[in-house]
Amino acid sequence: MLNIVLFGPPGAGKGTQSAKLIEKYHLVHLSTGDIFRANIKSATELGVLAKSYIDKGQLVPDEVTIGMLAGEVNKNPDAKGFIFDGFPRTQAQAKALDELLASKGTSITMMLALEVEEEELRKRLLLRGKDSGRADDQDPAVIQKRIDVYNGETMPVKEFYQLQNKYKGIDGIGEIEAIFNALCAEIDK
Repeated sequence: MLNIVLFGPPGAGKGTQSAKLIEKYHLVHLSTGDIFRANIKSATELGVLAKSYIDKGQLVPDEVTIGMLAGEVNKNPDAKGFIFDGFPRTQAQAKALDELLASKGTSITMMLALEVEEEELRKRLLLRGKDSGRADDQDPAVIQKRIDVYNGETMPVKEFYQLQNKYKGIDGIGEIEAIFNALCAEIDK
């Protein structure tokens, strides 16, 4: 089973590349944002619980997030693998994900990380904001805050997978197809 954590800062190209990887390798895309929204909309037990935290401006506890992810993994028993998008964001979440997958007789194959310099990220996000109308991509202060949060809170997950020899850094600057080919070369090793 091929289980990939797709990693990188906002604007690195994760959305673009994940779509291509999903198609080529027939993976199930698990986006925590999408899973939260679906559970909240359907008013599942975990969705109601998650909404209670979100409504207070609090982070959803890891056990709730893992519970939702477990539900999605269980819905796909014949999957060839999963691509995890937006998760894990902390080392505690990475450990919980390892435990969840171990209970299913599998594990994370690798973390593919798109590495892009901050100046390039700022340019990409501002351009995306103009094209898409996304408010969070139009304000330079908000963009910088998102990059800072990634560097301060999410980046330590890199170390977790480096210690397992599962971290694979990929240059995220260049043509989309060239970056995709570099990701595939890592997967196909």
